[in-house]
Amino acid sequence: MKSNRPVNLSMGQVLEVNLKSPVAIASILHRLSGVIVFLLVPVLLWLLDKSLSSAEGFAEVQEIFNGFFVRFIVWVFVAGLIYHLFTGIKHLLADIGVAEELQSGRTAATISLILSAIGIVAAFVWIVL
Repeated sequence: MKSNRPVNLSMGQVLEVNLKSPVAIASILHRLSGVIVFLLVPVLLWLLDKSLSSAEGFAEVQEIFNGFFVRFIVWVFVAGLIYHLFTGIKHLLADIGVAEELQSGRTAATISLILSAIGIVAAFVWIVL
């Protein structure tokens, strides 16, 4: 007889199950990109404020952006925005009833992952290189 009791899975088992599904991957990365964007907004607002404060502040920000590390941080922010945008659109479409079935949801998740990857690579070339 099959038991209907819940089974506690280890974190490894949970990841093993979830990493096989593009829908789960898209959902987890959507949350992660939201956290990244949320955490980097204050840093970029500070840079914007500094650049608008005076001509010297603008020159300082330009000097800061000459470094690889800051351009990489900006790229991480833009990559998070791009990913969050595409998967957010996918989630909004699912909320109104488009691609909410299993197979169409997988297809929509795969398309959003591919479009995001293309946008993130283009942003890397534009910002970092």
